[in-house]
Amino acid sequence: MSSNRATPFKQTWFHGTRAVLSVGKHLAAYFPSNYSDRSETPFVYFTATLDAAIWGAELAAGDDAQRIYLVEPTGEFENDPNLTDQKFPGNPSQSFRSREPLRIIGEVVKWVGHPGEQVAAMKASLAALEAAGIKPIQD
Repeated sequence: MSSNRATPFKQTWFHGTRAVLSVGKHLAAYFPSNYSDRSETPFVYFTATLDAAIWGAELAAGDDAQRIYLVEPTGEFENDPNLTDQKFPGNPSQSFRSREPLRIIGEVVKWVGHPGEQVAAMKASLAALEAAGIKPIQD
């Protein structure tokens, strides 16, 4: 089989959140962050792995249901330095960020979250970092 053969598959991108959004809308930078008490962030974040999106939904602040949206970047993007470089070299979580909006093209409605004790441990770890003055998002 030739490596130059055309494929019907596109890269799938995900965004985990508790925000209630609809297909056709855009996620944009400079809106309140999912994960910190800051009023806004200059980037919008997304991932190529469902597992990372599940973490995003599980760790997002708020009381609404956890959601995972299929998104499409509308502009340039870069590796997310909050989850790459020193923390996870090589970007194994395939996490990215952009200053350009993400178009919502669908929603993953059936997915399985992490075990409750694993989520609780992750939240405790993040709380300990915050108590130590370490911000979860670096711009």
